[in-house]
Amino acid sequence: MLDFINYPVSAILWFWHSIFGFVLDPASGYAWALSVVFLVFTLRTLLFKPFLHQVRSMKKMQEFTPQIRELQEKYGNDRQRLAQEMQKLQLEKGFNPVGGCLPVLVQAPVFIGLFQVLHGFHPGAQSNFVFSRDDVTSFVEADLFGAKLSNTMGQPADVLANFGTDRPSMLAIGVPLMIVAAIATHFTSRHSVQRQTTDAAANPQTAVMNRMVLWVFPMFAIIGGPFLPLAILVYWLANNCWTLVQQRIVYRRSDREEAEAAVADGTTGDGSADSSPPAVVESESVSSDAAEATGRSATAADQPGDAPGVIENRSRDEQSGESR
Repeated sequence: MLDFINYPVSAILWFWHSIFGFVLDPASGYAWALSVVFLVFTLRTLLFKPFLHQVRSMKKMQEFTPQIRELQEKYGNDRQRLAQEMQKLQLEKGFNPVGGCLPVLVQAPVFIGLFQVLHGFHPGAQSNFVFSRDDVTSFVEADLFGAKLSNTMGQPADVLANFGTDRPSMLAIGVPLMIVAAIATHFTSRHSVQRQTTDAAANPQTAVMNRMVLWVFPMFAIIGGPFLPLAILVYWLANNCWTLVQQRIVYRRSDREEAEAAVADGTTGDGSADSSPPAVVESESVSSDAAEATGRSATAADQPGDAPGVIENRSRDEQSGESR
């Protein structure tokens, strides 16, 4: 049913295994693990622009959260009118909520496709999508310190023995992968939550979702980890590490673009006009006027016989001198 996804995913995995298998042993667990990691890097590179669009779309949605809440309060009982007004607002403001979910919607079938590809690696299989019988045998025999990439920690002991491994070896590799994957999931979610505006975080529904992505989603790695092939855990860890680094780069770029736009518009961070330069000019003008007035007062005070604020009449002295 999902062959249109399974074949491309298996082709990318085959490509990277061909490269790492040329450098390392093709049956080496390191070659297959690195192939899974670079499969993640390839897919996430292809999804970089959708992720950038997601960040910008979510930013705009947070900016217009008060307007969206007003529409919900005003047309809450009329779903059709609410949908029309929301669509009108989206067109006016230039954001699309569906676009923000695109990377997640794309990654979900890719994750399922990778799971089906890895599930196809089992002893005796003649092929597995683009992989030949020799490739299947190579993957089945690949291990990391005795733990098989195609097996799960929860499989029965006899099944693990058929693959040439045991539960202690699987736990020694699988448990650290689970824990680190859960921690990486938590920090990627925390990084996203910290970008929310105050109004968006105050929404009760958003608060519930934040708690889920911060604590419930990371627990999936702990709860579901024992039932996932080790190669899936490697994929999960690599995907979250990529997401964490990508978030820092994209968010820093987004902040720089907003700062440059604010400078170009002559506005401060809150969107108000920056009136600091006029205030400085006015202050300098007032200071110069005060200095000039002070100078005049000092000059007047230096005149002999003059008293401040008094106009002296010398006419009587002159007449008295003439008569004498």
